[in-house]
Formats: sequence, structure tokens, C-alpha cells
Amino acid sequence: MAERQLDVVIPVFNEIEIIETLHTRVDAACKATGLRYRINYVDDGSSDGTAEWIVENAINKAASPDEAVQLISLSRNFGQPAAIVAGLDSTDAECVVLMDGDLQDPPELITQMVDRWREGAEVVIPQRTARKETFVRGLGFAAFHRLFQFLSESKVPSNTGTFCLMSRNAVVAVCRLPETHRFFPALRAWVGFNVSIILFERQERAGGEPKQNFVRLFRYAMDAIFGNSLKPLRFLTVSGATLCCVSLAAAAWFAVKRVSGVETASLGFTTIACAILGLGGFQLIAAGILGEYIGRIYDEVRRRPSYIVSSTTTSEDAQERAFRVISRKAS
Repeated sequence: MAERQLDVVIPVFNEIEIIETLHTRVDAACKATGLRYRINYVDDGSSDGTAEWIVENAINKAASPDEAVQLISLSRNFGQPAAIVAGLDSTDAECVVLMDGDLQDPPELITQMVDRWREGAEVVIPQRTARKETFVRGLGFAAFHRLFQFLSESKVPSNTGTFCLMSRNAVVAVCRLPETHRFFPALRAWVGFNVSIILFERQERAGGEPKQNFVRLFRYAMDAIFGNSLKPLRFLTVSGATLCCVSLAAAAWFAVKRVSGVETASLGFTTIACAILGLGGFQLIAAGILGEYIGRIYDEVRRRPSYIVSSTTTSEDAQERAFRVISRKAS
């Protein structure tokens, strides 16, 4: 039997409203490539029947080993970054496509991505020319991408996300990175390799509500910034040095005026209060930024696993069980 050439990794969480459409479109796109493939769903603690649908309607009905389906069920909701790691760890194909499960990443692009891979690209990244989001979410995404591009020390293509194709070498390189707090686009950029860009317009969710709420997105943004940039710390150093220089210059200026007898201003409560509050606020912000870095160091030192797998179900296992049942009946 030939080795598998394509793996598709899709983290899912409570996507029962669109899972059938998702599977149908992804399966059709994989068939169009002409490759031997497997669709790997990573269930991140769903409670709405998403995992059961995948087993009953995708795994048990897989046509052949050349069109396989796998379900990796995590023991609880660990979050999308952990689900991505679990999915990538389970792959062994020559190339791997990673995509979200909300159909904002069009599965039909898989054929174009595979074509670029065949032409020699080791990483193929779809880049959004536009994205259909609500005004507030769209504004937040735009602000984050601009801020990350300014702060990041990794050369991440603008307006790109987790949707991509990676060669086996690139997947192995990303999986070797041991970070606990992962921002996948930055890790993908850090490992390098030959990159090809495909332009596309990101669509609205096919159904249901976005699973990434404001709190999750904010935490993800913090992981992206503090996990891939030292500029906030350098900003604190520069700001502190600037404040010290300004304070020393002001002290010297007022001392000269006082000694020369031209100082006429009286000491006032407002000036002192504003100075104390301003410097106190700056110190609290500085302490918060330092805390973000220290907290991440603490998580890295603990070395807890990013995810725990509860069970793994594959169409190959289902087909083998069906074959044994048929064989027993025949005998």
C-alpha cells in the first residue's frame, strides 16, 4: 500500500451546525488533488455531538484506506493552539494542510496549495485580501495585525492565519519547537523554508457563533506579542532612561533658577499629585509587562503537556472491524 501523501488537520469545537458541510467540502477538495489522503479532526472537548457525527458519518463511511478519516478526541477543551499541536503530532504524510473548522478558510484552495507544493514550495500560505467580519471584530483583527507587525521579530506575512500547507520537513521542524504558549503563524515563519503565497478573500462563518470570544482572542494576542518579541521590555528600558534624563534635567534647571534667585513659583499639591500618579501608573504597567514574561517563563519551566488525548478513532480501524465481522459471518 502506498504511503499517504496528504494529511488535513482541522481543530473543531462544537461545530455540529456546519460539520457535515465542512466534511463534504474538505473531502471533495482532497479527492480533487488525486493524492492518497487522511482528514484528521481534532475534537477540542465538544459537547454538542460533533465528535459523534464524525464517527458515525465520516469515519464509519470512509470509502477506502486512500480516503481515510481520523478523530483525535482531547480530554477537555485545551484551546485551538493545543489542538493544532495534537493534530500535527498525529500526521505522517508528505504534506499537511492546516485549516480552521468554521469554513472561513475555503477547502477548495487545497488543490491550489497542493499544486504549489508539487512545484517545489515547502510552505504555502493563503493571504487574505479581505475578511468578512463584524465591524468590531474586524477592527480588532486589523489593529492586532498592525501591532504585531510592528512588535514582532518574526517575519510573518501580513493578514495570514493558521491556514496553510506545510511539507513534512516543515511540520517536523514546527513540532520540535517546545513552547507552551504558541502563536502558530510566528512559529511557522521562524522555521523558514521556501514559502509561496496564495491570495484569497476570507468568508463569513458558515453557521453558528464564533468560538473565539474576546477573552480567548485577547489571550491569543498576548501570546503572540509576548512570545515573539522583546520590544515591550526594550520600550520599558528606553522609557525609564528617558524619564530619568528628563527628571535630572528638570531638577538641574529648577536648582539653577532657585540658586540664581529667579525662581518665583510656589510648591503646589497638583504638580506633585500628577507626578506621583503618572509615575505610579507607568510603574504598574511596567510591572504588568514584566509579569507577562515571568508568567510565561513559569509555564515553560513546568513543562506540562499542551494537550491530553482521550481517544483516537480511525476509519482504518473501523474498516478492519467490519472486515472481521464479515469474515466471522462467512465462516
